[in-house]
Amino acid sequence: MARSMSFFIFIALLVFAPICFSFKSNNGGLYPQYYHKSCPRAQEIVKSVVAKAVAKEARMAASLLRLQFHDCFVKGCDASLLLDNSRGIVSEKGSNANRNSARGFDVIDDIKSALEKECPQTVSCADILALAARDSTVLSGGPTWEVPLGRRDSRSASLSSSNNNIPAPNNTFDAILSRFKRQGLDVVDLVALSGSHTIGNSRCTSFRQRLYNQSGNNKPDSTLDESYAAQLRNRCPRSGGDQNLFSLDFVSPTKFDNSYFKNLLASKGLLNSDQVLATKSQASLALVKQYAENNALFFDHFVKSMVKMGNISPLTGSSGEIRKNCRKINSS
Repeated sequence: MARSMSFFIFIALLVFAPICFSFKSNNGGLYPQYYHKSCPRAQEIVKSVVAKAVAKEARMAASLLRLQFHDCFVKGCDASLLLDNSRGIVSEKGSNANRNSARGFDVIDDIKSALEKECPQTVSCADILALAARDSTVLSGGPTWEVPLGRRDSRSASLSSSNNNIPAPNNTFDAILSRFKRQGLDVVDLVALSGSHTIGNSRCTSFRQRLYNQSGNNKPDSTLDESYAAQLRNRCPRSGGDQNLFSLDFVSPTKFDNSYFKNLLASKGLLNSDQVLATKSQASLALVKQYAENNALFFDHFVKSMVKMGNISPLTGSSGEIRKNCRKINSS
């Protein structure tokens, strides 16, 4: 009897072991339940602050989502982007990709402040960025997902890496894909994550050359729909108006959906880095067509790529720190 009971217990352990250990994923030691005991209300607090910010300004959803991209592509997902200039630190906020463009830092400050009151020095700024990106997507009508957590915050920043690693609006397709591959991402990740441009805005200065002098011959980009280009020129002249804002997806600018991909197929992508997905690679064009036809497939791939991107070189264990203030490292 004792022997049969022992055998039963052994079999039970085999059956339930995957459940018991599923909390720990293959995401570099990150797992969604990381704060379940140390800060049970962490995700609730993040979602509440993000919801208030997006309700006040719909554009903020895209801004918060973009922050995680621009953080993870530089030194990994370690909240280095959030550091201000200080002794020994040159902020990434001054890079070409972020200067006069990256925003939403005040919202991150509000989230951090609320979390510090609830559970001091427990939730990292890097995890705040990951959760805020997810919540912004959901609040805009996009998919939800479990965010692997447990990242820690860096004690340094890299302006040069921000300049060199983040794709620019006028990069070629090959240059963009190269920067994604540098992070361990592939063409599916590139196209799926580019779909985040279904919400948000871009400045005139980021696409002006497409309207007037794309190839150095004083002619507009031939891959840009002429009527759409004419509309854009009304508020994006040859000179001046650099900061004028335009919707990245003019069809549904605040709704997270697959309209972005339909726009690309109609030659109405705003940025060069958008339109090249449909004109410079058969592999990416095939994905654009699939996502344009199947919103659920886009959502599925986007979620997988967000989790994959969120796992780029996270600091875990005793590496880095949990900042008290996301804008500066803790005093030693």
